[in-house]
Amino acid sequence: MFELTPTGGGWTETVLHSFNRNGSDGSNPTAGLIFDAAGNLYGTTASGGAHYNYGTVFELTPTASGGWTEATLHSFNDDGSDGFSPYASLISDAAGNLYSTTNSVGEYSEKTVFEITP
Repeated sequence: MFELTPTGGGWTETVLHSFNRNGSDGSNPTAGLIFDAAGNLYGTTASGGAHYNYGTVFELTPTASGGWTEATLHSFNDDGSDGFSPYASLISDAAGNLYSTTNSVGEYSEKTVFEITP
C-alpha cells in the first residue's frame, strides 16, 4: 500500500504497508481502498490470510508517529459458507459495516456477497 503526495515538480511515494504472507497477513491487494470518518483505510486482498491463502479484509489505522498499523478484520475460508478471493473494492454504510463480493466459490458453488460488521 502506498501514498503519492504531490510536490512542486512531481510526486513523492510513501509506503504505508508491505503485505507479508506470514499466516495472518493478506497478499495481492487488487481493489481500491476506502476511508472512514476517523481516517482509517479499508481494503481487501485476493490471497494470503489465516485460512489457506484465500484472502482478507484489512484495516490500516494511522499512528501518532505518522505511520500506519495494519489489522486483518477477516480471513476468508473456503468452508462451504464463506467465499474467497475478494477482488472488488469495499463499500460502507453509515453504521460502519463493510460490504463487497468474492470472486470464488461459496455456498452452493457460487460467488458471495459479504458484510463485515464492527
